[in-house]
Amino acid sequence: MSIEVGSKLQGKVTGITNFGAFVELPDGSTGLVHISEVADNYVKDINDHLKVGDQVEVKVINVEKDGKIGLSIKKAKDRPEPERKQHSHSHSQRPRQGRANDRNNARPENFETKMAKFLKDSEDRLSSLKRHTESKRGGRGARRG
Repeated sequence: MSIEVGSKLQGKVTGITNFGAFVELPDGSTGLVHISEVADNYVKDINDHLKVGDQVEVKVINVEKDGKIGLSIKKAKDRPEPERKQHSHSHSQRPRQGRANDRNNARPENFETKMAKFLKDSEDRLSSLKRHTESKRGGRGARRG
């Protein structure tokens, strides 16, 4: 059985680390489910979601040239994802009309002005901080511990 990107497989959790879980696949190879691919929500401790010996459905998300296999549990779940994509496209396809269009055209200019002002202010503060730090420490500002 060849492992192909996009295929869904049943696997068995064989090891757990602080960054993910190793899953043995039906052909005997082992892949890694990164902690970010375990669940849709934030996973602080993988042990709250998986245990060694658990049977899990995984989706192959990548296969490296050196043989490493990247897996995902959350992408293996069937979810109505097309709705999200359709929703985001509906905004870009909707024609803008009247005053709303004028307002939207004015926003980037305001944002650009604010961003330029922020960057200048930030650079001024940073250079002032560097001057102050260098004069106190007599050099590059590296902290001596």
